[in-house]
Amino acid sequence: METQTRVGARTTRRFTVDEYHRMAEVGILHEDDRVELIGGEIVEMSPIGGRHAKCVTELTRVLVSLVGDDVRVSPQNPVKLDQDEEPQPDVAVLRAGERYRAGALPAPEDVLVLIEVADTSLAYDREDKLPLYARFEIAEVWIVDLNANIIERYTEPSENGYRLVRRAGRGEALESAVLPALVVPVDLALG
Repeated sequence: METQTRVGARTTRRFTVDEYHRMAEVGILHEDDRVELIGGEIVEMSPIGGRHAKCVTELTRVLVSLVGDDVRVSPQNPVKLDQDEEPQPDVAVLRAGERYRAGALPAPEDVLVLIEVADTSLAYDREDKLPLYARFEIAEVWIVDLNANIIERYTEPSENGYRLVRRAGRGEALESAVLPALVVPVDLALG
């Protein structure tokens, strides 16, 4: 379904997840393109710097060691929220259910925790992605703010965003509200 929107003197075209995937299949989008589908728009993601990469690697390592066999840690892979939304969080902690076994992209009901690591992308992560995750009732989202040296945990999604926010800084640990065995030392994540 083609949707066009008039914005000032220009017209934008929105894409579905299926069209977005088809663009990759025919070579319009490439595997190395750092893009995600948000609101039907192809959004270019910020480049990954050294500190960001290290944080994602350390979080992935720690999370894998803490979660059980029924849970999977998926770094920098897409999550299909609906036909117009396919964000690519830095880390997703997922149920290893039927969709996973079938090789399909995870859907909102498969997500336990999403983690976004932010250095240059903090405003985008808070203002665009966080409300999107709340709208799709993702139970828990963490934003690792590399500049402020904190991790924010958002829980209790609602129409107006997340009701609860917990912040943890250096010298503290952050516990998941969804997976109580998941306790991450902030210093380890921040490096």
